[in-house]
Amino acid sequence: MCSPRPASTWSSAAPCERSTGAPERPVVSTGHGGAAVHASPVRLKRVPRAPPEPRPDGTSGGHTPSCRCHSAVRGWRASGFRLSCQEPPLRSPARLLATAAVAAATALAVTATPTASATPTARTADANGAVDTALEWFEVTNDTLVASGAPTQVTNSRTWAIGWVAATRAVDSAPRGRDRAPFQNAALAGAVHHTLSALAPGRAAELDAALALTLDRTPDGRAEDAGLAAGRAEAEALLAEREGDGLDPASVNVAFPVPEPAPGVWQPTPPGHASPTQAGTRFARPFLLASGDQYRLPAPPALGSPAYEADLAEVRDLGAADSTVRTDLQTETAAFWYGSSATLYTTPLRTALERLDAPLAERTALVALFHVALVDTQIATSDSKYAHLRWRPVTALRAGGDTEWTPLHNTPAHPDHPSGHGTYSGAAEGVLTALTGPTTAPFELTSPTAPGVTRTYTRWSTLSDENVDARVWSGIHTRSADEAGVELGLTVAEHTLRHANALLS
Repeated sequence: MCSPRPASTWSSAAPCERSTGAPERPVVSTGHGGAAVHASPVRLKRVPRAPPEPRPDGTSGGHTPSCRCHSAVRGWRASGFRLSCQEPPLRSPARLLATAAVAAATALAVTATPTASATPTARTADANGAVDTALEWFEVTNDTLVASGAPTQVTNSRTWAIGWVAATRAVDSAPRGRDRAPFQNAALAGAVHHTLSALAPGRAAELDAALALTLDRTPDGRAEDAGLAAGRAEAEALLAEREGDGLDPASVNVAFPVPEPAPGVWQPTPPGHASPTQAGTRFARPFLLASGDQYRLPAPPALGSPAYEADLAEVRDLGAADSTVRTDLQTETAAFWYGSSATLYTTPLRTALERLDAPLAERTALVALFHVALVDTQIATSDSKYAHLRWRPVTALRAGGDTEWTPLHNTPAHPDHPSGHGTYSGAAEGVLTALTGPTTAPFELTSPTAPGVTRTYTRWSTLSDENVDARVWSGIHTRSADEAGVELGLTVAEHTLRHANALLS
């Protein structure tokens, strides 16, 4: 626990410091049913945890895990869809053990990518055949984007965000009463179906079949009809609102002139020397940030400074393709996190959604705010990357005389500072920690870039810590860029929760 602190405002697993001059904590409300999220009352500085959590390879990797208390909605109390920040209710040891056992067993069935042989409904039914509508449409969304998604990650995050924000609005609008399920299930299905049908029209047959399955389970009547209409209306309105937001692939990858070579300035990297990518993301319209540069990071360590030299020395030794000091497990970690963040974080989010024991509107809000934070984080990442234009380690090391130095993995075609994997993991960690707590029962995670490897996690921050190490051990980022990325992601996650009312109402 962070201490000292008011018990009902924020929590973490480490000592934390408050920054001064922070605004009072606002209460945010969706407006439909009175939903409210209490965001963090303060910005919090990172301070080391002691002792540090061990790495999978038994070492610290040069990185001390940090206190992450930025986002502070710890535990949800539902009154309709009214949410308030509070400590989770105490549970008896017996119930905790039983819950952990069930969660650990269900985690074995979670995979990073959709199972082609099973329908979304089959993958989300319990032993008695009852279907979790939130999980069902989570799987439908994921299946749709795996099969027909855009080539740009942020565009797919946008699709998730639109569909699930619309679903949250519609679900929350259900008339108060004893049985809101017919309206709410139809509203969720209607909102996500309408969004995906508009943005992935090639999946119309699969989407229509999924909608029919949900509606077939839902009792016919006025509630079902009204819920379906509400979901479609919310999706239509949000799609119109987001039209022309600059998150389409062409706008994201707008041409960017390669700068003149100079010390510290980014240049295309070997072996392909590809043109810069994602340069246009910084101009896109965020969901909740005022602009892409709202949280622009400070400049990276100055060339020649002790921090800069330490960064390069670490990457040179541990990130080289022919490194003699990187361990096999460090190499595995680098490979595991080399893949797409969107793919790697599908299972953690699904796990959190499956285990969140809360009303449907709160569960849809988890998915919505996760992806809203991720869209805005990717916009902010592009802004800082192209504002600072810091060269990649391979460019820096070769310019310094190591002309044959080669990283373990090929370097992505955009500047070093900050790491996009770092910002993505920080934002994901911030939302998951704030809305579900810092830990969960063990769950398994696989990676398409590390075939045959399965890892088990219980703490959201561990994923961020591994991302920081992995990008260094891949030879493609400095540790400063990785750690700055996590901080930027946490900051945008906090902003998302603080201003959620602007989107959920």
